[in-house]
Amino acid sequence: MNAIALTDVVKQVRDLPSLPLIVMELIESFEQKDISISVLADKVSHDQALAAKTLRLANSSFYGLQSKVKTIQQAITVLGFDSVRALITAAAVIDNFGAKEGTSFNFKGFWRQAIGTALCAKSLARMSNLNQDYAFISGLLHDIGKLVLVTRFPQQYEQARLHRIANDCYMLDAERAVLAVDHTAVGRALAEHWKFPPLIQRAIANHHAPLAQDLGDIPSVVHVANAVVHALDLGEQEDDLVPHIAENAWNSLNIERTALQRVFRETESEFEEVCQILAA
Repeated sequence: MNAIALTDVVKQVRDLPSLPLIVMELIESFEQKDISISVLADKVSHDQALAAKTLRLANSSFYGLQSKVKTIQQAITVLGFDSVRALITAAAVIDNFGAKEGTSFNFKGFWRQAIGTALCAKSLARMSNLNQDYAFISGLLHDIGKLVLVTRFPQQYEQARLHRIANDCYMLDAERAVLAVDHTAVGRALAEHWKFPPLIQRAIANHHAPLAQDLGDIPSVVHVANAVVHALDLGEQEDDLVPHIAENAWNSLNIERTALQRVFRETESEFEEVCQILAA
């Protein structure tokens, strides 16, 4: 029997290694109005590995700054607190889920797909006049439930993977058939545990099938971005199936189809450099 109870998933989520304290503070700050940015910048600066990765991103072609940023405080001044917070959170989450031995799961391909979706979601959000940093984080974390399942329930998840191959179906359907739980529900449980804002939780939970309340908002952006990046094959995963884009979700973003070519170019041009920094 491979079925997994959601209560067991929640227990495993609670037992996961914690994110660095400063990152948890940054996540909590998403919905706080009174934030001491200088204090947070000072705390981030004391985590040398996290600060170094963040500064590399800030100085990459992803932002195209004219002069080099040398400190976290300077990065916040130039890029804005929201963007730097998104970069720090992204770097910390990726560091928290390293590859595990003894599993056939493609961790490299997973993070390539996640980073591509984050970049694409940010580009789509800009065109739709939505919060680009929420879109970036939501895109990066949209499939995070898969990592919980593959690291905490490796044998059961391997059965789901074999079911997907045998039936040539989407991984989401294989998870539901074999495990009785899927990565969207697990991802939402993790996002709730980490206290991400409800909008980001919804984007993770509903990225395969946006609900009425998600139309014209970040969950629809991530839904479209996920399909686009699968179509571009940025994850380089064998036998990958491109998800269907819900027409109502696409229409709700009010993006001209001709603008998609620009989204493709932006995503692909930034992709390899950001992967080298975040997922090296």
